[in-house]
Amino acid sequence: MKYFYLIFNVVLLFSIFPFSVYSQDDLMKMLDDSAPQKNEKVFATFKDFKIINAHTTETVKKKTLSFCISHRFGNVNTGIHGFYGFDSADNIRFSFDYGITDKLMVGIGRSKVHELLDGSVKYRLLDQTTNNHVPVSVALFGCGTLTPIKNDGTLDNFSHRLSYASQLIIARKFGSKFSFELLPTYVHRNYVAGLVNDYNGAQETNDLFALGAGGRVKITKRSAIIFDFFYTFSDYRVKNTVDPYYMPLSIGYEIETGGHVFHINFTNSSGIVENDYIPYTNDNWLKGGFKLGFNISRVFNIGKHEAKKPEKS
Repeated sequence: MKYFYLIFNVVLLFSIFPFSVYSQDDLMKMLDDSAPQKNEKVFATFKDFKIINAHTTETVKKKTLSFCISHRFGNVNTGIHGFYGFDSADNIRFSFDYGITDKLMVGIGRSKVHELLDGSVKYRLLDQTTNNHVPVSVALFGCGTLTPIKNDGTLDNFSHRLSYASQLIIARKFGSKFSFELLPTYVHRNYVAGLVNDYNGAQETNDLFALGAGGRVKITKRSAIIFDFFYTFSDYRVKNTVDPYYMPLSIGYEIETGGHVFHINFTNSSGIVENDYIPYTNDNWLKGGFKLGFNISRVFNIGKHEAKKPEKS
């Protein structure tokens, strides 16, 4: 239960904080009586529905299909003989996401690692407003995965090859240059080996709780520095030298070019979906256990679309 309280307190602090802290632009507007305080939606908190690994509160627009390819090379600590990771591909994932409405999207994907097949749904509950009447944007995200690999008979039972993840995504755009989000996350795996950590006697569990954080710092009109990180609450992962796991950390550079959003990044996680990178990241940044990767997405309009005013960056 201590994990519930910790996550709840962090999320509560993040939700209350925007009410008491305003950007410089907001303060100037408050001092200028002639500036109307309009209740308008804040656009483009993030430029894509994912930062690097972490999802954002953004969704694919109605009747729009997004095709995305994510690639992770090998670790840079392979040295010259592995050409610093370029000789291998730790993981490749392609996915399709479709906007049923402007607030609801569904997606499917396939990853090289574990041959994972995944399906997901995201619904945007709240939109931040310019007058801080609604201080944050909020979305719900859920994902389920299936691996067809039976692992020498260990996973013969179909249900053992299923896993699930759910997230509450809370994001805020602080002025025009900086966006930040928190992601309380729950992951359930139908099957785990039940191994024990020799350091503290803790056993691996089916359920994992994690708290993610991510951000975007705008550099130019169409580029930004991006990052995301997840802390997994698991006693089994504390100083486990026999079966070590680490917290997934990703840092990257984002470029927007018309209908494309391109991310080039460094990350220590081979996994690309929540059910994989949160429980199974086993590379250490401090030992060169990180790899170059990229995400590239392209959107396609499906059917007729109503004309809308352009979104502000």
